[in-house]
Amino acid sequence: MAKAYVLIETSVGKMEEVAEKLNRIEGVKEIDPVTGPYDLIAVVEAPDLDSLGSLIARKIHPIDGVLKTITCLSIKF
Repeated sequence: MAKAYVLIETSVGKMEEVAEKLNRIEGVKEIDPVTGPYDLIAVVEAPDLDSLGSLIARKIHPIDGVLKTITCLSIKF
């Protein structure tokens, strides 16, 4: 299982709408609004890295109001 934290910058006034759309995506496990340069952090999971990349590129990036993302892959020691 691949897991990542996706830091999401949204358009002004779109944070709640983006969060609602993220909640409907299979593989998005948790969403937290945060302060700082990003507005939301989403915890996402997929069976493998290719599926994880596809989820982010094809499901998260196209959401109206998503300006920019940074993906931090979770690793095991």
